[in-house]
Amino acid sequence: MEEKKESTREEEIRQLGRGNFRIGLNCCESAFKACMDSGEFGPCSDDMICMASGFGGGLGGKRQLCGAVIGAAMGLGLKKGRRDPLATEDFEERLEQLNGEGGIYDQFKAYAEEIEAEYGALTCGELIKYWDERDEMHSYDRKKFCQNLIGFCCKTAYKHANK
Repeated sequence: MEEKKESTREEEIRQLGRGNFRIGLNCCESAFKACMDSGEFGPCSDDMICMASGFGGGLGGKRQLCGAVIGAAMGLGLKKGRRDPLATEDFEERLEQLNGEGGIYDQFKAYAEEIEAEYGALTCGELIKYWDERDEMHSYDRKKFCQNLIGFCCKTAYKHANK
C-alpha cells in the first residue's frame, strides 16, 4: 500500500510556522501567525498576533502547555470555534455545542491527541526536558526540535480545520 503524502497545502502551512520561528517569533506566535497568514482558518486581523505573544515557552516561559500547541489551536478556533456563543438563549444548547458528541471539545481533543501521540507530551517542560536538563536551551538541536514541532502543530490544525 502506498504511503499517504501530505497535501501541498499542509506542507505550505507547516513551512509557514517553521519559518516564523526561524525569524524570531516565539512558538505560539509562529504557529498562530502561520494559521492566520495561510488564509485557511477564517477571518482574522493583523493585530490578533498580540494575543499569542504571552503563551511562548508554555505561558510566559513557565513551561506549561506548549505555545505551539496553543497557537495552532487558536488558529483552529478561528475555523471551528463559536463566533457568537450567545447566539442561542438556551444554556443547555450552549453546553451541547461544546460537550456534545462531535462538539467543539471533541474536535480540539482530537487535535491535541494527535500531537501528543507524535511527540509524547503537550507541555513545554516535558517536550524540551532533554535540552533543559543539559543547559542546552539555545542549542541548534533544541531550536530545530521546536521548529519541527511548530510545523507539525500547524499542519495538524489545518487537517482538523478541514474535517
